[in-house]
Order: sequence, then structure tokens, then C-alpha cells
Amino acid sequence: MSKRLDRALSPVLGLLLAFQSGLLVSGGAVRISGSGLGCPTWPKCTSASFTPVPHQAQGQVHVWIEFGNRLITLGLLTVSIIALVLVIRLKRKDLQTLAIIQLVGILLQIPLGGITVLTHLNPFAVASHFLLSIILMAVCTSLYEQRHIPITLPETMKPGVQIISNAHLVLTALVITVGTLVTGSGPNAGDRSAPRFHLHFTFIAWMHADLVIGLVLLTALMFALTSQYSLLRKRVAIFGAVALAQGGIGFLQYYRGLPELLVGAHLLGVALIWVSAWRIHLATK
Repeated sequence: MSKRLDRALSPVLGLLLAFQSGLLVSGGAVRISGSGLGCPTWPKCTSASFTPVPHQAQGQVHVWIEFGNRLITLGLLTVSIIALVLVIRLKRKDLQTLAIIQLVGILLQIPLGGITVLTHLNPFAVASHFLLSIILMAVCTSLYEQRHIPITLPETMKPGVQIISNAHLVLTALVITVGTLVTGSGPNAGDRSAPRFHLHFTFIAWMHADLVIGLVLLTALMFALTSQYSLLRKRVAIFGAVALAQGGIGFLQYYRGLPELLVGAHLLGVALIWVSAWRIHLATK
């Protein structure tokens, strides 16, 4: 029984990370498609039903895009409970705290999503919803990275490399946070009536771009200083490749007027960027 449970741990934790990333991307699809109020109330989809009903005023496409995001949250909650049960049954005390944080975070996401709908997509609520997903993705990544026994210990780092690594993680988090301000100031609000941040869109977009350029330069410096650390250097190289692709998509979407497919690709890039950055962090802890 124990061996079967142990074999199940990796796919379950992998599925948990996939669901968490999927929630972030599907939330972006809701916003990009203008489906943020496809279900105009919460916790029900309409005042009379928990599920979409035919001929809603919001239109069936918008309704099902928004409702689909709610279903992904339900799936994520289910997988997180399974993961916690597995961790407890396997007596993996090293993973229990992370699994509990993941479950509690998802339970917090549910009412926060409700607040987002009930405040008609207030940009502060939308940004908070997104940033909580970013935190939970880090927890998911830690769970997945530490699933094996014995755990592969990171290489001993020189103090300078450790400092640069910490700065790299902080700058990545800052880039993502400022990105939420760009989103909250731009046209992809999730609904035409949704309020916006009172920020100059061009200014905040270029501030975000400047931070991305700084992050790419710091990544190049980190790569140059980690030649003796094989695992870390490999992860820095992966991050660099993802960051360059993400930066290219970001500039292209800005100059093309934020087309939906490019914005969606950029959101997927955010998930990949953050997971890559967190894996660098785990390699230096």
C-alpha cells in the first residue's frame, strides 16, 4: 500500500501544479475575452442557479468561460485535498506544512474570487486574486521539487551568489507585481464596465519593460557567476530562455495593440517565468 501511495505522489503533485497554472491562465482568458461578469453574481452563477442557464443576458460564450474558471478552482481544491491526504498517509512531515498552506490558500482564493465578481472586477481585487495564485504556484513548485526521498540537496553557494539569487527572485516578483498594474490600467478589464487603476498606461507599461530588461541583465550576470554550480546554472539558463521569449511577446503585444492570443501567451509565460524563478531559488536554499 505504501509503495502505491508513494508512486501516486509525483503525478498528484504534478497535477496540482498543472491545475494551479491552469487557473492562472484561465483567469487571464476570462479577462481577455471580457467574460469577467459572465456569471454576474457569486457564489451562484445567476440569482437562481449555481450553474449557467440558457439565454443569460451575458451570452453563453462569456458565461461558460467564466464558469469554466470556477470549475478549474473546484478541480484544484479536489486535487489539493488528495495531495494532503497522500502526504499525511505517507508520513511526509517535510511536505505537510506546504500541503496545508496550499489547501488553505485555495480556500482563500474561493471567497476572493467572489469578492472580485461582487465588486464588479475591481482592479485591486483582480490583482490580489492573481498574486495569491502566484504565491500558491511557488508552494506547488516546492511540493513537487521535494517529492522524492532522499531529497537532492542544493550545492553550497558562495555568499555573493546567494545574494544575487535572492535579488533575482525579488526582482522577478516585482516584475510580476508591476505587471498586474499594467493589466489594471489597460483595456483588458474583463468587462467594459470594470473600474481601472488611475495610472498612465504607457508609463506603467514602460516601467514594467524596464524592470524586465533589468531582470534579463541580472540573469545573464547570474549565469556568468555560476559556472561551478551545474544544477543552478542549468536552471538559470532555462529561466533566461523563458524570460527572453516572454519579453519578446510582451513587446510584440504592446506594439500590436494587445491582441488576445498574444496576451494569453504572455499570461502563460508569467506562470513559466515564476516557476523557473522559484526553481532557481530552491536550488540555492
